[in-house]
Amino acid sequence: MDYQYYISAWIYKVLKQADKEFAYFLHEKGYGQSETKLYKLFCFSPLNFGKPILWKEKKLFEIGVQEISLHISFDVPEAASNFIKGLFMQQSFYLGDKFNGIDFTMTKVEALPEPSFTELMEYRLVTPWVVSFQPENDKLPKYLSPDDEKFHILAVKHLVEKYNNTRNSRSESLEQIRFHLTSPFKRAGFVIKPGTSEESRVVGNLFDFELTAPVEVHRMIWNAGMSEKSSSGFGWVESINAVSRRELNKSDNSLNRLKR
Repeated sequence: MDYQYYISAWIYKVLKQADKEFAYFLHEKGYGQSETKLYKLFCFSPLNFGKPILWKEKKLFEIGVQEISLHISFDVPEAASNFIKGLFMQQSFYLGDKFNGIDFTMTKVEALPEPSFTELMEYRLVTPWVVSFQPENDKLPKYLSPDDEKFHILAVKHLVEKYNNTRNSRSESLEQIRFHLTSPFKRAGFVIKPGTSEESRVVGNLFDFELTAPVEVHRMIWNAGMSEKSSSGFGWVESINAVSRRELNKSDNSLNRLKR
């Protein structure tokens, strides 16, 4: 069930095959102008594998479908569309640990269009938005929920720092970014590095929200994720307008089939 770590490791492996120096830089360091604030600038969606059978006691999914899809986004110059498509085509790989997993073969890679960004956008979190801080005299970080006043302050601070530290030409201020929830929140998370000595559980929140921000900040969020730890699959968002259009198209297709 906690497969996100293995996806992240696979992405680094693919990058390493093409450019060892770039993969090392991205994995060990990251983008930014500060030694203490560096960012990986990529994110990925959950695997789309339909409705699996859940083996809750063993923390396993039993997957019955033959085709599984995954979305990956990068916010770095090196990862231009054709470069990414070329790297991930014709990949065969194993996803899982030494006890459970699946052998995959990549059959299709395509670049998807981004939405039309405006300063006000409405999003749905597909993976949890993580906001945390490190309490004094505590080894473990504290993961906040939106009903904590620190959540909004630290969430906006993270976005501003992420943008300003990875862009040389422009900077944004805290006052330019505002968001509010448009649905109840649900606590959610998953285990990072499961089965190792560095295993830890990261907890975030799922909800819908409206975000007011400069268009380039929206583009960064779309390409690099909304959250802390986006390179581990946290903070993947969908535009609610895009979701609504997709659901509307499904309804239209169903009606057309009925008419025929």
